[in-house]
Amino acid sequence: MSSHEILYVVCSYLLGSVPFGYLIFFFSEGKDIRATGSGNIGATNVLRSKGKLAGLATLALDILKGALPILYGRIHFDLPWVVLLGGLAVLLGHVFPVFLRFRGGKGVAALVGVFLVFHYPSLLVFLAFFFLALALTRFVSLGSLLGTTALFFAILFTQTVETAMVAFVMLLLIVFRHRGNIARLLDGSERKFAFRKNE
Repeated sequence: MSSHEILYVVCSYLLGSVPFGYLIFFFSEGKDIRATGSGNIGATNVLRSKGKLAGLATLALDILKGALPILYGRIHFDLPWVVLLGGLAVLLGHVFPVFLRFRGGKGVAALVGVFLVFHYPSLLVFLAFFFLALALTRFVSLGSLLGTTALFFAILFTQTVETAMVAFVMLLLIVFRHRGNIARLLDGSERKFAFRKNE
């Protein structure tokens, strides 16, 4: 890899490490979001712990930080897998943020931002599986896992082998970060998403 490509990956990781959910909750509540609810810094926990506005702001900012490196990469690099490496770096930053001692979120919103720019048809596949699973089961984690798996296969059948390999690592990262959710899904203790506040 060239020095430009390496710098691109490093900067993408640093951007991914910016913990928007943590910052929003800390500046509004004076507390660490990781000590509240599920302990995650992502939009779902912020939504449950702080409310819709904070949750939506976290979601939008996490999507944006996934999209920005890909926008840059598509302009400056010719190889799709190199561009997607920036997306993988963002996910690694979100999941293992250097600014929070490597204790971060699940990476799903950043993933949405990455593929919104990189290959939006694959994102549409993700969203279809995510919302179908959410509507049928009300498990955000299950929707995230099924959606990411479907997205990987969409990339596998439409992109280069190298690009699919990067997407596969992203899938493994999402699955790894959801290992606690998987255990709770299996034993029936996973928390369902409340579509209304009183649910």
